[in-house]
Amino acid sequence: MGAPTLNDIMAELAKPGRDPRKQFEAFRFADGVHTVADLQPGMKLPGIVTNVAAFGAFVDVGVHQDGLVHVSELADRFVKNPSEVVKVLQHVTVTVMSVDAERNRISLSMRGNPGDRPSARGSEPEGSTPSRPAPKRPTPPRPAPPAGGWFTDLLKDKPKPKNP
Repeated sequence: MGAPTLNDIMAELAKPGRDPRKQFEAFRFADGVHTVADLQPGMKLPGIVTNVAAFGAFVDVGVHQDGLVHVSELADRFVKNPSEVVKVLQHVTVTVMSVDAERNRISLSMRGNPGDRPSARGSEPEGSTPSRPAPKRPTPPRPAPPAGGWFTDLLKDKPKPKNP
């Protein structure tokens, strides 16, 4: 590189407000929550999704232990695939449902009213009709085993083992 190129770069960097990078948003965890023991059921906390699995999403709430948002607690509607609702590094607000400090497990919810179960109609995927159980068909009766025959006679004639 020559001197003119370096002078152009220096001139562009000196201009205020000319940062080509995206605006960075600083994230803050809840104040006063530093360990699993600080968590209480019902607390609403900000968090960051750290992993998405088939059974739900793991969320960091700032206590050095990720909590699990089960797939049934991700939204107020039926969720077939958790990645439809959340993605890694997404900022979310969660509600603490339960805390097991002995096993270091945190159960979280992202539903509007955690713990409420959707009605039978609301638990179906959108655009589908509610499923009805198939009617039970009567099963034909099984035939009775034969009352006699060569096999039964064979078992009767078998000598019994001697016990020492």
